[in-house]
Amino acid sequence: MNGPLVLHGYWRSGTSYRTRIALNIKGVAYEQAPVDLRGGAQRSEAFRALNPQGLVPALETPDGVLTQSSAIIEWLEDRYSDPPLLPSEPGARAIVRAMAMAVACDIHPLNNLRVLKYLKAPLGREQREIDSWIAHWIGEGFAALESSIEKYGGRFAFGDSLTLADCHLVPQVYAAERYAVDCSPYPRLIESARRAMAEEPVRRAHPDRQPGADTA
Repeated sequence: MNGPLVLHGYWRSGTSYRTRIALNIKGVAYEQAPVDLRGGAQRSEAFRALNPQGLVPALETPDGVLTQSSAIIEWLEDRYSDPPLLPSEPGARAIVRAMAMAVACDIHPLNNLRVLKYLKAPLGREQREIDSWIAHWIGEGFAALESSIEKYGGRFAFGDSLTLADCHLVPQVYAAERYAVDCSPYPRLIESARRAMAEEPVRRAHPDRQPGADTA
């Protein structure tokens, strides 16, 4: 493809949010093609031609259409090495990846839109039960991450530079607050996320600043 990368995503999607953060930190030019998850655009024939899973994000690149946000961010790290999102030392790289995967594998998938819709219908769970489900799984993951940040954190989740961990953590904190989850037991996690959110590349990735975002 010629021209900038094209990001197909949804403004409030955590996976799209983390991808935007990484793109902005790297300073890579990209265009956005909004996919309205609430309207079912992810199930359209056109979008499934890009991503047969029908999930966001999908990133059009010179290497083809890439899917799965964590894989996309790793591709960005390989393609655009400066500034790095992973430390140079192998052990530290593994720790940062583990922190990111705690969100990508153990928290976010249990609380994304399609799971919550399935809990409501066809399983017929009441909203209070769904809210309890959300809070439980976010709390489980955040408790572990709080310990990691206590051990390895600096200005941000790991050390004093933005990393892969922050790309994943910031959107999950946004989701926790949107679902009114009590985050007071995780002060280090929240403090590091707040610092990351104050950085300009991260601010520009915020859902409210994206095409298609609700204006109310």
